Amino acid sequence: MPALNTASLPDLIFTVLFFFMIVTHIRTEEVQVKYTVPQGSGLTKAGSKTATENIYIGLTPEGAEAIQLGGRLVRPTEIVAYMKNRQKQMSVEDRKRFTVAIKADRKTKMATVNDVKTALRKAGVRHISYSATEGAATGKTP
Repeated sequence: MPALNTASLPDLIFTVLFFFMIVTHIRTEEVQVKYTVPQGSGLTKAGSKTATENIYIGLTPEGAEAIQLGGRLVRPTEIVAYMKNRQKQMSVEDRKRFTVAIKADRKTKMATVNDVKTALRKAGVRHISYSATEGAATGKTP
């Protein structure tokens, strides 16, 4: 019985490896707060991810409301310095398209969202998006 020719096996393995390296999205930060995305209507897809910063607002494992920015929990007053520093590191084109995506739990107090928006305004951020899932906006909480 002739031996099985395995000369092309390394080529196949490297091809599969490169495929998975290219198509896999690596999460840059771990979400430390628990949030349930609210439903909305008239949603659109966000633009460039390089000019986007995510702010997560939700509950910590202890049940307290918290804001996560850049992989750590922050107070609204710390957002201004972080955003100004982030914008300094960007190119001029990215600075023009810079968007902050607020991903808040559906039961987050509006006062917290307003504090975040005020801090973003002080930092000079003009584009803010809100994350939601497609569905009928009823105005009622389950």
